[in-house]
Amino acid sequence: MNILDTFKARYLFEDTTSSELQKALDKPLTVYAGFDPTNDSLQAGNFVTIMALAHLQRAGHKVIALVGGATGLIGDPSGKSKERNLLSAEQVEKNLEGIKENLSRFIDFDPASPNPALMVNNYDWFKGITFIELLRDVGRYFRMGVMLSKDSVKTRLESDDGMSFTEFCYQILQGYDFLHLYKTYGCTMQIGGSDQWGNITAGTELVRRVLGQEVYGMTFPLVCDSTGKKFGKSEGNAIFLDARKTSVYDFYQFFLRAMDADVIRYLKIFTFLSMERIAELEQAVATAPEKREAQQVLAEELTRAVHGEQGLAIARKTTEVLFGGSIEGLPAAIVETIFANVPSATLPKESLLGKPLVDVIALAGMMTSKGEAKRLVQQGGLSLNSLKVAGLERVFEASDLIEGRLAVLRSGKKNFFLLKV
Repeated sequence: MNILDTFKARYLFEDTTSSELQKALDKPLTVYAGFDPTNDSLQAGNFVTIMALAHLQRAGHKVIALVGGATGLIGDPSGKSKERNLLSAEQVEKNLEGIKENLSRFIDFDPASPNPALMVNNYDWFKGITFIELLRDVGRYFRMGVMLSKDSVKTRLESDDGMSFTEFCYQILQGYDFLHLYKTYGCTMQIGGSDQWGNITAGTELVRRVLGQEVYGMTFPLVCDSTGKKFGKSEGNAIFLDARKTSVYDFYQFFLRAMDADVIRYLKIFTFLSMERIAELEQAVATAPEKREAQQVLAEELTRAVHGEQGLAIARKTTEVLFGGSIEGLPAAIVETIFANVPSATLPKESLLGKPLVDVIALAGMMTSKGEAKRLVQQGGLSLNSLKVAGLERVFEASDLIEGRLAVLRSGKKNFFLLKV
């Protein structure tokens, strides 16, 4: 298939600047997409751009991931209701390293590969350009009427906060990125979300005006779930690709909770599964939705892609443990990862060993009082390392510590508490 047909079949296409794009993609092109370095980890919302680049690379096109070290210091106004907080150069540099690590899980940057991707930072070419040079050599090609007609600009101008001159100039900088990449790498195509249409066309028009060459832009839809909620958020929090920001369990569960109305579309957008396999899963959703087979495959495919086989194994084991499975035999490091987000306390070993368990859980703060701790044990509601505590006489022993440093307590079915010594 022509890659554009693939994009259309997988909900990765919305619009293009040229009707000639499909024909142009019959030959290898150099294509770029930009990533905003406002955080040191990409989010699930970036998956569409990442997958589009990965499909292009697999189809034999040269791909460039541009990280906006310069434009990140300004802030893209597209889709924003107010001006972003400006980042320091040091913070942007730190964020660049995290983004490169995230992208390398999906895109091959190995110079020894037959078709390696490139990562570039637009600060490298903007840092040497003076304001006068930018106005004289670039700004003169931009027309105010066109700039003011961009949806991202009109929306902000009509808002209470308005739009700063700094943000207004963002499209000039992004347009120049395309011109620079065309001159330097022969890049003839830019891709991005539909909210980037104004920035993309700023670049295609600049290349046409300066060099008289046609280059291409393509956008893909912004992904929302079937309720209209923007994809990539869970209870208002972003789903990050970095396990330090979003645990592998929470990442896995986010996709496992996908609604039946969304899961097939997500499989097409976010995985490389064949369309035939996805059709089988679509049939499974229709005939046996209670099995949630499609959601299971979606969660496994994406967790494996982002966190590797070990991360997927941790996510599966965490799910099993948190829903009643045993932690017996698990190493302390894995236990600590599984229970990274539950309440915890650290106590000296001498305050635990040989002490009644009810005293220990009260001291740790798992229960508000010793009396409450006693009632919990008497009612059979306390477990230690997946084993139910039988009576008040039970004392805490050295053998209760996993590798001499951890113990897992649970009240009821799902209220876990991690005890560290």
